[in-house]
Amino acid sequence: MLSPQIRGLVKGTAPVLKTHGVALTRHFYARMFQHNPELKHVFNQGHQAGGEQQQALAGAVAAYAEHIDDPSVLMPVVTRIVHKHVSLGIRPEHYPIVGKHLLASIREVLGDAATDELVDAWAAAYGQLAGLLIAEEARLYGESAAKPGGWTGWRAFRVVGKQPESAEITSFYLAPADGGTVPAYQPGQYVSVRLYVPELGLMQPRQYSLSDAPGQDRLRISVKREAGNAQTPAGRVSNALHDRLEEGGVLDVAPPQGDFHLREEGSAPVVLLSGGVGLTPMVSILNHLVRLNDDRQIRFVHGCRNSSAHAMKDHINSIAAERGNVRKAVFYEEVGHGDQRGRDYDHTGRVDLHAIREDAIVPGADYYLCGPAGFMRAQRQALASLGVAEDRIHAEAFGSGGAPA
Repeated sequence: MLSPQIRGLVKGTAPVLKTHGVALTRHFYARMFQHNPELKHVFNQGHQAGGEQQQALAGAVAAYAEHIDDPSVLMPVVTRIVHKHVSLGIRPEHYPIVGKHLLASIREVLGDAATDELVDAWAAAYGQLAGLLIAEEARLYGESAAKPGGWTGWRAFRVVGKQPESAEITSFYLAPADGGTVPAYQPGQYVSVRLYVPELGLMQPRQYSLSDAPGQDRLRISVKREAGNAQTPAGRVSNALHDRLEEGGVLDVAPPQGDFHLREEGSAPVVLLSGGVGLTPMVSILNHLVRLNDDRQIRFVHGCRNSSAHAMKDHINSIAAERGNVRKAVFYEEVGHGDQRGRDYDHTGRVDLHAIREDAIVPGADYYLCGPAGFMRAQRQALASLGVAEDRIHAEAFGSGGAPA
């Protein structure tokens, strides 16, 4: 337990961290990679280049300082971090390295303000946080290893199928190269995959949601090709998967993880809200409920740019046509020549829950959100304005940060 003096010193840095935290974390990552370049293989260098990881860590450090008197407030964030760490293979031996460079960065960035007393306080606070994370990660590692077909770390999987789903999304069917089985997972969870990126000279990990129901002899991920633009470089790993990974190819896969998943207890209605490639965990949840022949009310609401970007259209249409408890609502921002309302799309523009409130807002339902940050923020606000309780909203976001509030 940290002393009141230590907590006071750490908490006193919260305002500075909120203002200058990104400068600190940027310095930290540069320092750590300079002295421990082997960790470049562990961290997503795309997020490093774009600044996402630095911003995410800065926010987490500032939040920890602010809530040092009661860290339990941060448990939802801690849980998300722990799942990500286990998926990336973060181990106890990594924590002293991170701590060393974090404390050194505090000294080097804060200068004279970083007194020995303050740095010692942060060392104690970091030790407490590291202990919490290590314990939670050990629990998840143990659970992953104990499952039938389970493992920890990286395992070779072979591509046994490759299926284009739209102009930019392709599904990869993955089976263990050792001929073994795959573990059960919770629909909505993700896996990390890792492959060598020649342009970087590094192994690089990425997380992709599992896009099919559990209980099968292979895993499926559905990957969007990140083409890039003037502001954002093309995705190294997504393009490598699309262009270079064919049937018979092998890549490393970590066990399923993630705290975003279907709450299976009870029989509450389910509303699945997705934007773009955010539909992948929603399809996993939908397919799982269909396989169970679950008769609860299900709403599948999806938004995408146009028909060329619309993935798994026929699959969703077939389920909605065959099952009376499933209804869909698809929004196209752009309607093209030949697009047919009811077959290709149902509404124009961006997803508007107020426009479809009679179908999408179901009493007692659980709402699952996944998509770009702006999409998720808009849907959270819409759900709140329509009277949906916060504890009924479950959100997943792609990237290094958490789901936007």
